Amino acid sequence: MSTTDHSELPLPDYDHLSAGELEHRIRSLSHEELERLLGYERDHANRAHVTALLTARLHQLEEGSPQSPGSRVPPSGPKGEPKGSPVSPATSPEPYNPPPHGTPDQPAKPVGNRFR
Repeated sequence: MSTTDHSELPLPDYDHLSAGELEHRIRSLSHEELERLLGYERDHANRAHVTALLTARLHQLEEGSPQSPGSRVPPSGPKGEPKGSPVSPATSPEPYNPPPHGTPDQPAKPVGNRFR
């Protein structure tokens, strides 16, 4: 069992990173730092996709893959304008529920004699 504490992790916001963010952030970590994260992950959340991601990166480093430069700290500052959806009650169309008996331009047609 690993004795790694959250404060000793190389990525301070590790618990809040998605797998996609984590994939890019671990490229700058050393072999020892990755092992520390892997031990922490196995002791706490033990998410299969994250453990596989960390293990794969460890194997890449063992095979000679270089560490990528980058920041271990999340970017700060504004992230831009929120995009959101342009749909609102003001821009939504009126609901349309056609009557079951047809419309004036498409009247209902009798099915025929049902009592035969």
